[in-house]
Amino acid sequence: MQSDWETGTVDDRTRSRRFERLALPHLDASYELARWITGNRHDAEDVVQDAFLRAFRFFESWQGESPRAWLLAIVRNAAYRWLERNRPKHVFAVEPDALEAASERAALSGALPSANPEDAAAAASERGRLARLLEILPPPFREVLILRELQGLSYREIAEIAAVPEGTVMSRLARARAELRRLWLKDQP
Repeated sequence: MQSDWETGTVDDRTRSRRFERLALPHLDASYELARWITGNRHDAEDVVQDAFLRAFRFFESWQGESPRAWLLAIVRNAAYRWLERNRPKHVFAVEPDALEAASERAALSGALPSANPEDAAAAASERGRLARLLEILPPPFREVLILRELQGLSYREIAEIAAVPEGTVMSRLARARAELRRLWLKDQP
């Protein structure tokens, strides 16, 4: 009878535990990115599941420094592949409550100060407005804003995820912020 070492099951268990330790802490960030790209919770769940299966399959070949950037690159690619297969190219919707959910998580974690009910209502209105305006941005602009502002990634990490030079990331981010600012001012109540 063969031992676990001879059959490779110990290595499989070790690999699984290592993947869980390095990848699972980034599950929420992966879901959030997929949700912003697909604009739908259920689609985002499918994308993340596909991306994590792909990541696990190729985990042994990963040689990078940041498992977060590596995983988010896989999630990004899986999301765009999913969109190509399942949606017309001109449809890039974002659920209005996506930004609100991220903001609520930040508030619950203590990252945002609590507000009185009037301030909370005004902030909710502004979050909804911001989400609507983000929907209008072209996907490459929306993507860098989400990765930088909501995920807090560095230019280098975003460049790695989007497979573009850092200069392109900085340019897209500047253009995205300028366009969002223009849309915000144009959409004044």
